[in-house]
Amino acid sequence: MFRALTIAGSDSCGGAGIQADLKSFSANGVYGMSVITAVTCQNTMGVFGVQDINPEIIESQINVIFDDIRVDAIKIGMVSKIESIKAIANNLKKIEKLPPVVLDPVMISKSGFDLLSKDAKETLVEELFPLATLVTPNLPEAEEILGREIKNLDDMKESALKLKELGPKCVLVKGGHLEGESTDLLFDGENFSWLKQERINTKNTHGTGCTLSSAIAANLAKGMNMQDAVKEGKRYITCAIEHGFELGKGVGPTNHFYELYKKAGMID
Repeated sequence: MFRALTIAGSDSCGGAGIQADLKSFSANGVYGMSVITAVTCQNTMGVFGVQDINPEIIESQINVIFDDIRVDAIKIGMVSKIESIKAIANNLKKIEKLPPVVLDPVMISKSGFDLLSKDAKETLVEELFPLATLVTPNLPEAEEILGREIKNLDDMKESALKLKELGPKCVLVKGGHLEGESTDLLFDGENFSWLKQERINTKNTHGTGCTLSSAIAANLAKGMNMQDAVKEGKRYITCAIEHGFELGKGVGPTNHFYELYKKAGMID
């Protein structure tokens, strides 16, 4: 059994964060483990509060996993403050053979709540980008990191180059905020690969970034190369979005287990 570890925040309504990561790991055939960095008060209408976990507890969670269990891939999501980021980075640097690390630089929720403190952005880039096998920013996150606007595909390509200079081995710039097709760009330091998908007309997209990055991490844990891991992750999230559902009064989640439920005959 392949194993993946998510280091991220908890989403109380289950659509994003740790909960989405574990569902995505399971749906992609990988055993999931977790290190919780923060607890959010969250539902489909938005994020209403955050309680950060003590950095010593974050470190201890990481230590006890690696002391006992083989980890085939790591996904890092919401890390909201400097102390948390440093706790994660310091521990990962101690690991002799670090498995693939997928870093999703979560900064702002869909409802506009800051999930990364303003003073922590520089620390995130300096400490975690060099440890990352892949970083997966969406356009607003890439703009925040680079301090520049991204308005078209040419801007995405230039941004991928600039993000690569910050230390990660590979970059996936997610272009879902542009009009038209949903187009992502993978840059591995040498080659650019465009991943295009017809846009799905739905409001139920809560947790898409978490779900995609954790699916990619699961694929890397299984030994896929980066190109195949991202392509399969993109295919998986597209299906999950297409079959997302209403939950509460706001933005519903993606359907992490749609394909498994269908194969099992539980749905038509």
